[in-house]
Parts: sequence; structure tokens; C-alpha cells
Amino acid sequence: MQHSPAEVAARSTDGTAAGHDDPYPQLLPRLLLVGGVLGLGAAFVLAVEKIALLKNPAYVPSCSINPVLSCGSVMSTPQAEAFGFPNPLLGIAAFAVVATIGAAILAGARFQRWFWRGLQAGVTFGVVFVHWLVYQSLYVIGALCPYCMVVWAVTIPIFWYVSLHNFRRYGPVRALSGYHTVVLTVWFLAIVSMIGIRFWPYWSTLI
Repeated sequence: MQHSPAEVAARSTDGTAAGHDDPYPQLLPRLLLVGGVLGLGAAFVLAVEKIALLKNPAYVPSCSINPVLSCGSVMSTPQAEAFGFPNPLLGIAAFAVVATIGAAILAGARFQRWFWRGLQAGVTFGVVFVHWLVYQSLYVIGALCPYCMVVWAVTIPIFWYVSLHNFRRYGPVRALSGYHTVVLTVWFLAIVSMIGIRFWPYWSTLI
């Protein structure tokens, strides 16, 4: 079946895998699927642990490993219910949607521009919320939740590659796309360095 030039252009504009100007036609849907599944799993486990903690305040979550890696310390704070309900519930809903989008694209689905704008708004909210949680964990609560860090680790690249896809026609973004892994590596190294410095008094006792 032959497609008109207008149809081809529309698919290139709206589809994630059909444009010659999209530098990562296969990476993004796979990232959405895998990242969404990992995030969904981490959020689900956190929700289960939160329920157990609500039932029994003396319960010690499986991810409470030491004074620094302590889900229990994080779960009992107001930050763990930033919108009036446990944060993992938000994660379950959001990551389920992300994984579904990734699977749909891999199956051949194409989405309109408005859909990608909505996804951009969602991942932007997610990455801002994650960095707020990073700050709260490091400098207010003073403890880290391992499952929360899984959520951090998948939210950042999901935001990054969705943004590269949506803004790929802009010169500065097009230039950055050539160094996409470098930007992501520096981003993660910055967070790891913050964690290392913040909790160095404890880490140094383990050496």
C-alpha cells in the first residue's frame, strides 16, 4: 500500500519510530516499557510495605538495611504522602501508563502530537517530583529508600529521552542528542556524588 507524502510526513511528525529526524526510533519505546515495568514493580513493593507498616507500626520493611538505607525511616515521614496519600500509589498509576505506551509503540501504535505533549507534561512533573524527593531524602529526612532510588533511576532517563524526542527539531536539543549518554551519565554521577558526600560519615565507617 502506497502512502502519500502528506501521510508519510504526518507519521514522521507524530510517530516515534517513523521519522528520519528521530535519532532513537527503537530506544525510546523499549525504555518506556522496561523503565515502566521496573518503576511499577518498585512502586508496588513500596505500596505493600507501606500497608504492612500501617497495619503494624513495629514492622521493619525489607528495604530497611542500615541507618542510611532505611525505607521505614522514609515511609513514616510526611514527604512519603506528599499529596495526601502514599506516594507509591501515584507511581503505580504513572508507571503502568508509561509501560503501556512503550508496549503500544513497539506493537506499531502511533500517537498524535497532543499525546506526546501530555506525556511530556507527565514526565516533567515526575522528574521534578523525583528531585524534590532526592533533596528531602538527603537533607531533610537523612535516609535513603532503595526502592525509591529505583524509581529515581528510571524516571530520569524516561524524562530525558521523551524530551529529546519531543524537542528534537530544536537546534540545541539536536546538538545535545549527539551526547545523550554523556548528559545522562553526568546527571547520575551528580546524584551519586551528592549521596556519597551527604552520608560519607557513615560510609567511611564501612571501609
